[in-house]
Amino acid sequence: MTAERWTDPNCPVARTVDLVGDRWSLLIVRDAMDGASAFTDFHQRLGIARNVLTDRLRRLTEYGILARDTAPSGKRQTYTLTDAGRDLFTVMLALRQWGERHAFTSGEEHSVLVDQRGEVVPELRAIDTTGTPLTSGTTRVQKAS
Repeated sequence: MTAERWTDPNCPVARTVDLVGDRWSLLIVRDAMDGASAFTDFHQRLGIARNVLTDRLRRLTEYGILARDTAPSGKRQTYTLTDAGRDLFTVMLALRQWGERHAFTSGEEHSVLVDQRGEVVPELRAIDTTGTPLTSGTTRVQKAS
């Protein structure tokens, strides 16, 4: 993106939202993390309009979040997460865990993220260099000069 298109050029949160902040982009990244790689995979999983999916895949590729390759058959394109895309895992985990706490009623069923042993992934916690939990009340943004 060019500098004039950033919502808030000096804010990392705003730039991230500019890149992946719409619901379809995040759900495409989620599904790529869960093994989707072909256009039809994303289309079937999400039920997204083809033109919207085409646009989001193009943008995510342009932004370096997905890489596009030609499948071995040579007949279709596949999409894989780049290092930058894989770096969104912690963001996706934080969104998932927030949703588990705040988007479901008590006892309502939902999917669960498990590790390689089948254990539920523990709650993500932000901590400082001494291991003390961080909150919005114990941190501040230092503005760029």
